[in-house]
Amino acid sequence: MDYVLIIHEVEDYPAWRKIFDAAEKIRKEAGEISYQVLRYDTDENKIVHFSKWVSHKAAKAFFESPRLIQIRKEAGVKSPAFIYLNELANGVL
Repeated sequence: MDYVLIIHEVEDYPAWRKIFDAAEKIRKEAGEISYQVLRYDTDENKIVHFSKWVSHKAAKAFFESPRLIQIRKEAGVKSPAFIYLNELANGVL
């Protein structure tokens, strides 16, 4: 399974979340399977978006697209860091 971890700062979390939620359909169409949104406990505008994708190729095409670059600007995203991960193991304790 292919995952993407995105760490970024946003200008205003509620405004960012509205745009993130509105993009649900295009994220799904691009190949996002599931996601988690996390926030640093010391900074409410430092966001982590962890998601499962059909492939890294699909995720990169989506995140690097001009449409998404524009959406990130509108959402007030600052300096996103994209980390592409491959699952080695998982479990529930």
